Amino acid sequence: MRKDSRLSRMLHVLIHMQQFGEPVTSETLAAMLSTNPVVVRRTMRSLKEQGYVHSVKGHGGGWTLTVPLSSITLLDIYRALGESTMFTIGLTDEHSRCPIEKAVNNALGDVLAEAEKLVIERFENVALDALAEEFSNHHVEQCRQ
Repeated sequence: MRKDSRLSRMLHVLIHMQQFGEPVTSETLAAMLSTNPVVVRRTMRSLKEQGYVHSVKGHGGGWTLTVPLSSITLLDIYRALGESTMFTIGLTDEHSRCPIEKAVNNALGDVLAEAEKLVIERFENVALDALAEEFSNHHVEQCRQ
């Protein structure tokens, strides 16, 4: 099953954007993420709609942060990206009349809902500046190579 890595990728990008201190092109971000600039622009658009980034076209243009990382939480970015499915574990509905399937689905559903609630609460309490503080400029340079 394919993972949705947009959250971790955008957190990565936002922290780098702060480190650059100047507009960063979609091409530069795409190279960092080993993807296409179109994918970067499409994903960044949802962050722009929420007011976290701004873009300027043309020479000297690119993406910039509009708010400090201390004002952005993991939950903010998770929501801006559309709150993808937290877990890839799914419930079955092939035998919906079977009492065992119902019991299994109820148990799994309850556990997954509780786990998702906990993750959301934790996301709300982690600002991006806390992640950025874990890295020195030396470590950031290693990422750019």
